[in-house]
Amino acid sequence: METSVEYLAYSLGAEEYAIDILKVREIRAYETPTRIAGAPASMKGVINLRGTIIPIVDMRIRNGAAQVAYDESTVVIILELSARMIGIVVDGVSDVLHIDAANLRPVPEMNSFDARHMTGLATHEGRMLIVVDVEALFALDGHTAKAA
Repeated sequence: METSVEYLAYSLGAEEYAIDILKVREIRAYETPTRIAGAPASMKGVINLRGTIIPIVDMRIRNGAAQVAYDESTVVIILELSARMIGIVVDGVSDVLHIDAANLRPVPEMNSFDARHMTGLATHEGRMLIVVDVEALFALDGHTAKAA
């Protein structure tokens, strides 16, 4: 029996990514967060979401790409990670996908590339998506916030 997992697909420029839908709490339109002095450039600030302070991280900057102007398709995906919440700024979300384990391939090993936060590469209806393990991604750099 083949296992299938649901993922939320999002984009950063021309690249498509997928994250486990069970980690997604909600998707919100981008609103300017409150900046925190001394925070890394990728951390845009924090928002108050129904009494919980949530750090907001721009995934373009987090991935080493240049920041672009936010527009009407820019959204924040609020993630619930092991009793912590974090918001990620992405260019847009497209759909929820079912990805079979058979369609998930390992990330190629490259010396100058840290892929510990990637589950693999998936193909879905002719599209190539980078499947991200958000727990591992934010464990690597310490961007976390405890849920209330």
